[in-house]
Amino acid sequence: MLNNQKDKFSLPDDVSYLNTSYMSPLLKAVEKAGIAALQTKNTPFAISPNDFFEPVETVKKTYAKLIDTTEYNRIACIPSVSYGIACVTNNITLQPGDEIIVIEDQFPSNYYSWKKLAETYNAVIKTIAKPKDGEQKAKRWNEAVLNAITDKTKVVAMCQVHWADGSLFNLMAIREKTNIYKALLIIDGTQSVGAFPFSVAKIQPDALICATYKWLLGPYAFGFAYFGAYFDNGSPIEESWVNRVDSEDFSGLTNYNDNYKAGANRYGMGESANFISVPMATQAINQILEWTPEAIQEYCYSISKEALNELEELGFTIEDDAHRAHHLIGVKIPDFIDLEALKKQFSERKIFVSFRGNYIRLSPHLYSVKADFTKLVQCIKALID
Repeated sequence: MLNNQKDKFSLPDDVSYLNTSYMSPLLKAVEKAGIAALQTKNTPFAISPNDFFEPVETVKKTYAKLIDTTEYNRIACIPSVSYGIACVTNNITLQPGDEIIVIEDQFPSNYYSWKKLAETYNAVIKTIAKPKDGEQKAKRWNEAVLNAITDKTKVVAMCQVHWADGSLFNLMAIREKTNIYKALLIIDGTQSVGAFPFSVAKIQPDALICATYKWLLGPYAFGFAYFGAYFDNGSPIEESWVNRVDSEDFSGLTNYNDNYKAGANRYGMGESANFISVPMATQAINQILEWTPEAIQEYCYSISKEALNELEELGFTIEDDAHRAHHLIGVKIPDFIDLEALKKQFSERKIFVSFRGNYIRLSPHLYSVKADFTKLVQCIKALID
């Protein structure tokens, strides 16, 4: 199992940062790469035409390894999840009454474009609710998603790990059901890719959209979109010169070319060669590949399991291990807890988490330690006593 990696980050020793799902800190190596890249702009004469293309190809190839695909040209660099989802919805035509399946409390970036698409074609947004009570809620939630997919379903748009409570969705089973009805499967991987294994080769999503500033340990306003064959001949939402055939020839840029580069290159954002974000993202993903998402899951489980058992004994509710992620854990707060007092305690003890409704969202990483969870439990016990 991996050892603690806090020395690779700049987090203060007295801070218990259990909030990666909000925003990750930068690795020291990523910070260094960003500073070096920023300083490069001071010498623009040293930036060659190749610098607009080769680093982008490198970061795509690196990310392709992480998501288990050999087709790096199916990956586009994007500024945000909402941008990637907009590229997707821009290339889908529906009929009145067609259904788009989403899950309850889906993150807004993977909802608003679907709502707009449904309104445009008089289609239906079908929201699959999480069971409100009983055991194994995530397992039954998965079953509800599968049961909802019918011949009316044209799109299933969802996540791998729910952003608010860590519920894990069986994308392999969902993909099999969507294939039966020829429905598209569109995944927002922002809260899983980088910390939880994802295989394009196995799941075969029609699109996988992911921001880098959380579990990919990268910069804000940068991300990746993988597009399957369905989108090969689609229309991008902007027309960047760099996405056209022969754009490497700077002397011939006004010999306008109607042909896009292969794969998903047409969907790349303008200025996708971002001279700061690209090297930062490359450095971060290389480190994740060295660690592996599987090892990150194992580490997060090992440092959290005892504390989570204690919390359950105190009356908190946590999904069973088989149906949740270990890097993003939703802990349901019992009614007898004073929520505002709890937030105050955490703030005073420098414990950083997210509160989502009546859940505490805990999201550790390799910079976290068992003592962070021990401190959290002690804080809660003090409040109860």
